[in-house]
Amino acid sequence: MSSGPVEVNGRRYRWPDRPLVVVCVDGCEPDYVTEAVAAGAAPFLGEVLTGGSAQVADAVVPTFTNPNNLSIVTGAPPAVHGICGNYFYDREADAEVMMNDPRYLRAGSILAAVAATGGTVAVVTAKDKLRRLLGHGVRGICFSSEKADATTETEHGLADALAFVGQPLPSVYSAELSEFVLAAGVRLMETFRPDVTYLSTTDYVQHKHAPGTPEANVFYGMLDRYLAKLDGLGATVAVTGDHGMNAKTDGAGAPRIVYLQDVLDGWLGAGRARVILPITDPYVVHHGALGSFATVYLPADADPEVAVARLAGLPGMECVLARPAACARFELPPDRMGDVVAIGERRVVIGTSAARHDLSGLDVPLRSHGGLTEQRVPLLLNRRTRGGAGAAAVRNFDVFDLALNRVG
Repeated sequence: MSSGPVEVNGRRYRWPDRPLVVVCVDGCEPDYVTEAVAAGAAPFLGEVLTGGSAQVADAVVPTFTNPNNLSIVTGAPPAVHGICGNYFYDREADAEVMMNDPRYLRAGSILAAVAATGGTVAVVTAKDKLRRLLGHGVRGICFSSEKADATTETEHGLADALAFVGQPLPSVYSAELSEFVLAAGVRLMETFRPDVTYLSTTDYVQHKHAPGTPEANVFYGMLDRYLAKLDGLGATVAVTGDHGMNAKTDGAGAPRIVYLQDVLDGWLGAGRARVILPITDPYVVHHGALGSFATVYLPADADPEVAVARLAGLPGMECVLARPAACARFELPPDRMGDVVAIGERRVVIGTSAARHDLSGLDVPLRSHGGLTEQRVPLLLNRRTRGGAGAAAVRNFDVFDLALNRVG
């Protein structure tokens, strides 16, 4: 096993001096942590806030799951690794597809580099959509809570994950899906003790409950207990988020939605423009495929700058940019974005056509993400850090740099 540094995407990472566990808490608005600590529900996180390293970092835009998880494990923005949404329009295939196939990756991960140099690596995700991307090139254990009843030694590095973790298969729409991830992380540390473990939860709770609510505090109390166990097992524990979360409603609790495809059909003619919502994934019950970021493909005879000006004038738009400006500002791959990027205000989501969004599954007022107002996430370590990325603006994908290069 190597004990020297690994180099990934232009950054060098020291070999861990003790097992490292990086936890990506899906939908983790910083207030979830501070409110849970204030309520006495998260004593370990309270100790980290005062005695460890605690910062607020910026997530990648669009503030969705896949781009941010891949940025975290590659230490780089989407312009480098290529994953710019959960869903995109594949020009070569002329098809709208999920962006969960490793063939869309353009860069290797820190996890794969550690494994390639002889280190032991484990990855546990809540949803299976991330497993293949995060596990690409990783020789080690990699499975999801969602499919924990179907693990094999050959594909996942572990036969019978249910028996290993000692919990029943959770519902994909539950807090237990995240708890299974954390319980698996503790069991891995108790048994295999990997050099690097990456755990990624789901934002089911955050889509339903605001910071400081009893339900949110119960969830963060559960998270706190598992983090404390990992700390007690001697691991460096680093926690960040893939995005924040905000209410997307008016004062009466009704969703505030700009149906962009309907608007463009009225301007340009039905079907001449194509609106892509990168939040789209198979798990739409709690958000109806509605987020605050969209990209627009225009017909050849439409001027993008004219479209930018018209879309920017719509009520609820915070930022509308042509592709070159959007890709430069948000470090996105130009060949995987439309002609225009549109981002909604804090309490506004963007849809395609009203007829294409089923909101019947919402049993609470809509909460979602995707825009600039969901960029702020916590970045916490149970060890103090020095200099480096923490000295100025910090990104969530600096977490491995902080945990491996900057711990005191």
